[in-house]
Amino acid sequence: MPAVYEQFFLFGDSITQDSFDQQRGFGFSAALQADYIRRLDVVNRGFSGYNTRQALSVLPSIIPSPEQAKIRFLTVFFGANDASLPNAPNKQHIPLDEYKANLEKIVTHPQIVAHNPRIILIAPPPINEHLWWPRDQESGYTSVSRTAATTKEYADAVVGLGAKLNLPVVNLWKAFMAKTNFQIGGWKVGDLLPGSLETAQNDALVELMYDGLHFHPAGYEILYQEVTKLIAELWPDQVAEKLPTILPGWNDAAAWQAWEASKPSQ
Repeated sequence: MPAVYEQFFLFGDSITQDSFDQQRGFGFSAALQADYIRRLDVVNRGFSGYNTRQALSVLPSIIPSPEQAKIRFLTVFFGANDASLPNAPNKQHIPLDEYKANLEKIVTHPQIVAHNPRIILIAPPPINEHLWWPRDQESGYTSVSRTAATTKEYADAVVGLGAKLNLPVVNLWKAFMAKTNFQIGGWKVGDLLPGSLETAQNDALVELMYDGLHFHPAGYEILYQEVTKLIAELWPDQVAEKLPTILPGWNDAAAWQAWEASKPSQ
């Protein structure tokens, strides 16, 4: 018998994994589940440290069949680890072309296609090297493992893939940068970006990411607003308050009668 609740499936790395955590305050997954409570199950499949190569490897093991549980929404949010530099000791780097290919293989995987879900690609956020470099140093690295400029290339790749596959993209890099004084439209290759060690510390990025990569509540708030805004624009009938609740209300006699009549005989 299939699950009663369909799923809002979140597939990503540590930023997704941590998005139910309430220790710092507002969390993206928790807020989403509060919206969709008794309507959809928000399933967090975030894997700390994973890149898209690893994500593609575990995908067959974590995606249920439609008979087990139907996935109505799927977010795919990788890139923060893939964008590590090729020579970084963390060994998380995935070349840009493979990164794009891996994302495409994820969203076109037969186990995903079987659900025909509403897919949302999420581009990785900026990196603040000023806060990430001390963490690299604590790990014994002799140079920073991620850079602002490289991360932008990976974010741009997600936007391009969305255009190629006609899939919506939450451009988190752009949304975060909008909180700085950076003029996105005027940037060109070679220009310095906020977050680079070669520029001054940017207060807005400090407010959004506590270690230069992982989110403060303010960062998760932006992610939440961008995802829910996209749903409202593209699938207005899927906004949480427009969906019916699952199973009868405790005092709805007619609904209870219909529910009891619909149950298979034991």
